[in-house]
Amino acid sequence: MMATKTTCINHPRLGEHDLTMRTTTHLVAFLFLGPLSGILAQEGPRPPSKPIDWTFEHLDSIGGHKTNVVGSPRQIDSPQGPAVEFDGHSALFLDTNPLAGLDQFTAEVIFRPTKAGPKEQRFVHVQEDGSENRLLFELRLADGDQWFLDTFIKSGTGNYTLFAEKHLHPVGPWYHAAVVMNGQTMRHYVNGTLELSTPITFTPQGAGKTSLGVRQNKVSWYVGAIRRIRLTPRVLDVSEFLFP
Repeated sequence: MMATKTTCINHPRLGEHDLTMRTTTHLVAFLFLGPLSGILAQEGPRPPSKPIDWTFEHLDSIGGHKTNVVGSPRQIDSPQGPAVEFDGHSALFLDTNPLAGLDQFTAEVIFRPTKAGPKEQRFVHVQEDGSENRLLFELRLADGDQWFLDTFIKSGTGNYTLFAEKHLHPVGPWYHAAVVMNGQTMRHYVNGTLELSTPITFTPQGAGKTSLGVRQNKVSWYVGAIRRIRLTPRVLDVSEFLFP
């Protein structure tokens, strides 16, 4: 077999100058990539190298991902562009996890809470398939038409909650919230102001799903609007944040 290969390659009509680029590429792929294909297939999902930016020009597809629509979320206009409004009985589900493979990230959401709905509302939920590892943006309604941000990360055996009950905000305006995770510390911000932080032991998530307007098990429905979600695969400075 080796002699046959040598004879073929050295044949006068198949000299090196007659080998096309396509043939060379296929040969390299066979010799080098072929043996590695099984190893590469066992690796986790490839993390995004650029920010994932979701807006709501259409509700049947977000960021190139088809949505599963529950109830009647409504597209609305805002001074900064289209948004989606949830009535406490509606949600959007996507078969994608924008956190997959990331060991650090900045997750941002621009949203507008109202004084309606339950005291506890989950409006962004990202979770790994086959485990409880997840990221949650939650709001808690307080007395006097106010709310505060509650964010949560579960990673492995660790449960990390930032419950900002001392940082109250009036309902009605648009707000920016961010969770920044550098692999050692989890921080959350509202309108660019750091509210809380905690040490964290974090393992990147695998493939999974995202829900907007409710927790993925369809409890803690959200009453309010979301205009934009951005996931950046690095730690952003406050000066790089989106603003409402």
